[in-house]
Amino acid sequence: MREFVVLGTASQVPTRTRNHNGYFLRWGGAGLLFDPGEGTQRQMIRAGVSASQITRICLTHVHGDHCFGLPGVLSRMALDGVSHPVHLHYPASGEDVVRALVSVSTPGIDLRLYPHGSGGPIASGLEVQPLKHRIETYGYRLTEPDGRRLLPDRLAAAGIRGAEVGRLQRVGAFGGVRLNEVSVPRPGQRFAFVMDTAPCPGAEELADGADLLVAESTFSDDDGGLAAQYSHLTAGQAGNLASGAAAGTLILTHFSSRYGDDVSLLAEQARRRAGNSTVIAANDLDRIAFPKRRPLPPEGSEITV
Repeated sequence: MREFVVLGTASQVPTRTRNHNGYFLRWGGAGLLFDPGEGTQRQMIRAGVSASQITRICLTHVHGDHCFGLPGVLSRMALDGVSHPVHLHYPASGEDVVRALVSVSTPGIDLRLYPHGSGGPIASGLEVQPLKHRIETYGYRLTEPDGRRLLPDRLAAAGIRGAEVGRLQRVGAFGGVRLNEVSVPRPGQRFAFVMDTAPCPGAEELADGADLLVAESTFSDDDGGLAAQYSHLTAGQAGNLASGAAAGTLILTHFSSRYGDDVSLLAEQARRRAGNSTVIAANDLDRIAFPKRRPLPPEGSEITV
């Protein structure tokens, strides 16, 4: 199951209906928590996200609205007796802040700290790239390896059935039939998380070809001067990012409180520049299913393996 759960959408100052940042991604058997701002533990309860589901925590940077909820989340995990390792990723320059936040949380979980100081892979299928903000900041990209989709009509024609199908997948051939003769490529899915940045190459690299792109949209295009001053994206710039990357779906978040709780203006500005990308302005507690895989040329009925 792949699902994106929005725990908070406010930048810097929360509102009556928007909590500080917090995002949870279900990715198969993994659960990634991004930028837990203040109040994330309570938002998790409201959204039905269990602390035991978290396997990784990813911080883009150590501004308070992106990390002050960390002690509460870690304490809840300890209270719930989470026994699996929890991997915490963060910019190396934020070491003192992260250790201070960890130090005031309840001990008792197997927390493993992984600071990073440059772009590149940081775990299997997970990479970071530097963004352009007022302090060291990194975005995250999660990539599923490419695979194959089996074609039932070709399997039937080759006389392959039952347990033979599993062997074909494992070995790559069975009874003189190769896997590529009875399947078609299945592109891996890609998720990108771009937060607190001015336009930059790192954001473009993260977003490239993403099926689901989460991007900050702190300011309207009319407030582009403020966006440049504080190194943030406008809604239109977020739309440009999605369009240039050919992203499938763009989720806007991290809204300034100056626009209140109605961010339809920002959504419209992003849509005007987003090309073929679907644009969603996130609200707290939204649950967004991962988009379907990119379409492939029709070659008969398919089943996912």
